[in-house]
Amino acid sequence: MIRILLTLGLLVTTVAAAELPLVEKRTYETRDFRTLGGEVIPRVRVGWEAYGELDEDRSNVVLVTHHFSGTSHAAGRYSPDDPEPGYWDAIIGPGKAIDTNRFYVIASDTLVNANVHDEHVVTTGPASIDPRTGQRYGLDFPVVTIRDFVEVQAGLLDSLGIESLHAVIGASMGSLQALEWAVAYPDRVERMVSVIGAGRMRPWEIAVLESWAWPIRLDPNWNGGDYYDGIAPLDGLTASMAMVTQQALHPDFFSASFPDHANVSQGVLESVTNGFEVTDWLWRRARERARLMDANHVLYLVRASQAFVAGHANDMTGALKNVQARSLFLPAAGDLLLRPELARQARRALASHGKPAALHEIEGNMGHLDGLTAIQDQAARLARFLEADR
Repeated sequence: MIRILLTLGLLVTTVAAAELPLVEKRTYETRDFRTLGGEVIPRVRVGWEAYGELDEDRSNVVLVTHHFSGTSHAAGRYSPDDPEPGYWDAIIGPGKAIDTNRFYVIASDTLVNANVHDEHVVTTGPASIDPRTGQRYGLDFPVVTIRDFVEVQAGLLDSLGIESLHAVIGASMGSLQALEWAVAYPDRVERMVSVIGAGRMRPWEIAVLESWAWPIRLDPNWNGGDYYDGIAPLDGLTASMAMVTQQALHPDFFSASFPDHANVSQGVLESVTNGFEVTDWLWRRARERARLMDANHVLYLVRASQAFVAGHANDMTGALKNVQARSLFLPAAGDLLLRPELARQARRALASHGKPAALHEIEGNMGHLDGLTAIQDQAARLARFLEADR
């Protein structure tokens, strides 16, 4: 059965298969968390969920790290009447590529998760209350990095007595976290899978990410990040999400989805404020997603992604020398956002150190989002990689 669902404000195709038991959202909390930049956050809370059973020796753990506008909800449903499962339900579950009969799969919300108003998300960021002042942090919240996301996850695993990972796997921003895990904790990671990912952001990617921040900062309601007692910058946030959606998809997707795009309606000629079918669709989907988000959190996610270079020392090749894990890169052939060449660069850097790393491209017509929508096509390869000896 093929279903179309709304994920990240986008149309995504998934394949129904064996179902997981209902998913329980849990919360991890730590105190006095020190960021890579040296700032201290007095209280950090993130939500997490797990699928499968933990072995007695805690050796069967697969950590799934989520994408930019995603959450920890990688698979399954929270309740029987949930309309759709998690974003990677096609490959996580009983008998699937990441087999929950075999593995204990953990996923957590990141710091500054965008989806602050989603009842199933637990995160700490600018919208949180600073216990030192009793007020929301706003832009007083420290700038955080992909390494900080990893360190919070490491604290979560430590709290569960988990010392090693059979694998860490993530898509897009999640791929940055997966690679950073392999660099920061080489003794803890046996396998690393980077889906639609990169080893560092280059100038073009930094500029693209900045274009997601501009509409928020230009919305007068943003007010320099101080809007929590006023009106949220929803228009700017919606425009930001529309840009994310448009840039994450391939032109072929738009051509297939809007075949009558060449037919200019009378309404379009009556006013420059009237939209085309495709632009109305983008805005409508973006608005729905923006209602669950916080604008400042999106700005912080943009900065964390812009600042990423594996190892966080501006030397990706040097940092990857630390990696001990077997690595698998799965870029999307039609990805115009994080182009396949970025994954190839990281793989070449690993190969230059004699590190085992494979790369296979995902085919499809959805561009960057093929890493979510077409991941089932890589299920057999992923299953073999997870089962292979080191």
